Amino acid sequence: MTSVTTLIFSNFKYLLLAIIIFSSMMVGLLILSEYIFLEPYVVSHIPSGTEFGFILILTISFLSALVLPMNIFRINILKKSKQKISGGIFGSVIGAAAGACSCGPIGFAVISTFGSVGATATAFLTNYEIPIRIIAIGILTITYFTTIKSLKIECKFDPSS
Repeated sequence: MTSVTTLIFSNFKYLLLAIIIFSSMMVGLLILSEYIFLEPYVVSHIPSGTEFGFILILTISFLSALVLPMNIFRINILKKSKQKISGGIFGSVIGAAAGACSCGPIGFAVISTFGSVGATATAFLTNYEIPIRIIAIGILTITYFTTIKSLKIECKFDPSS
C-alpha cells in the first residue's frame, strides 16, 4: 500500500493537490463548525468537550487529501473505463460532504429558506454530527483501500519495481 501511495505522491502535482485539499477542507470545515471565527478578528477556539469533533474534522480533511489525488491519478490512468472510476470519486464526495454536518451560522439560512423542513434537517445534522462524521471517515477509509486495490490490479502496478 505504501509503495502505491509513495508512487502517486512522489509527483509534485499530486502532492500539491493534496496539500491544497487538506488546507481548504480543514479551514472550511473549521469555519463551518465554529472552531475558527473571522469577525472581528481571526480567532480559533476549541471549547471544552468538543475536542473529539475537532479531531474528526482533521481526520476527514487528511483522508480526503489522501483519497482525492489518488482518484485523480487513477482517472488519468484509466480514462476509458468510466464505470470503474465513479465509485472512488463518489465515496470521496460523500465523505467530504458528510464532514460539514454542523452548519453553525449557515443553519439559520437553511431554516429561513426551507421553513420547518430546514429546521428539522438542521436539528438532525446538529444532533447526529459525530456519528455522521465517523461514517464519513469509514467511507473515506474504504475508498482509500479500494483505490489502492484497483491501482494494483487495474493498472498492473508492480510494487517490486
